[in-house]
Amino acid sequence: MRARVGWGRLLWLAWTLALLAGAGAASAHKASDAYLSLDVTGAQVRGQLDVALRDIDVAIGLDGGEAGGDGQITWGELRQRRDALAGWALRNLSLTRGTTSAEPCRLAVGALQVDQHTDGTYAVLPLTGSCPQASGPLRVGYRLLFEQDAMHRGLVRLTLDGTTQALVFSPERPEQRIDAAQASRWTTLGQYIVEGMWHIWLGYDHALFLVALLLPAVLVREGKAWRGVAGLGGASGGVLAVITAFTAAHALSLSLATFGWISLPSRLVESAIALTVVLAAANNLYPIVRERRWLAAFGFGLIHGFGFASVLAGLGLSREALALALVGFNIGVELGQIALVALFLPLAFRIRDTTFYRRGVLVGGSLLTLALALVWLVERVFDLRLITP
Repeated sequence: MRARVGWGRLLWLAWTLALLAGAGAASAHKASDAYLSLDVTGAQVRGQLDVALRDIDVAIGLDGGEAGGDGQITWGELRQRRDALAGWALRNLSLTRGTTSAEPCRLAVGALQVDQHTDGTYAVLPLTGSCPQASGPLRVGYRLLFEQDAMHRGLVRLTLDGTTQALVFSPERPEQRIDAAQASRWTTLGQYIVEGMWHIWLGYDHALFLVALLLPAVLVREGKAWRGVAGLGGASGGVLAVITAFTAAHALSLSLATFGWISLPSRLVESAIALTVVLAAANNLYPIVRERRWLAAFGFGLIHGFGFASVLAGLGLSREALALALVGFNIGVELGQIALVALFLPLAFRIRDTTFYRRGVLVGGSLLTLALALVWLVERVFDLRLITP
């Protein structure tokens, strides 16, 4: 039995350190997304690519032109790099219509523009082009920023001969084949289920918030001390209430924000998310909310839902396509949470009565989470870079 508990401790230690190390390297700000809309009718292509200035600066460099690297990207600096920006975009975007041997479509970038999204200023590149073939499936290649940021996502709204789909491009899925004759709603739904799962696993602030809520799930507070719960069933009930409340709340606020009924600045939302992590970790160290923790999970979940909305808000989808993406994303977030719980709960229950868990995991893990979240909070409130690249 001692050997088994020892293995449990090692597994827990490795898992906790890996999660915290990954979180420390992760960006404290909104994940990198670019928005691509394409309308392909026959051989003609029209579209628009929106890329955040901060991401372009990482990819090809913007700051340093007129103002000499002062941390502020000006219109003059962006305009000076217009040709480099257009070349970079065209090298990393590809369209091919028809058979596998067909030549790629010829694309051109129009007059450079800028636009404001919830998380900052984006460069807008109008696209036009034509394809050698006017019928058949379309192969879309998207490789922007994947070398610089493995968490980057290309969010694409594609209308092919009148049929619209929402697609997600990632380093694991940089090319997709779309056939208007075989277009299915399940494509959008399925891709956003996967994206919702990755959003939980790669969104370290969301993951750490859930972990902070789950750490006391296998313990019962008695005065100033903790003791392990008697059975896994009791812990599971509390976890189920917390996860259900969080899911319901973020689904509500995500829907309100995605459909444009409520709009909040990204910086405010991201700062509030960091604050929820601070409060959840602090509550483990100095418990204020002991009963009905699901109510706190619901309130905090509303805030996290507005953070999730940034993934969908800029796509400009039709109501039907947006609803499918929204449902798929919510399902994916829930599945991602279930996976975290399935990993966490059995291991935590196994070592709940050990000093290692009560002091090392609960107290130590909460202290580390609290410290990291405080740094995130300062970064987001004051728009600084302290530990993030």
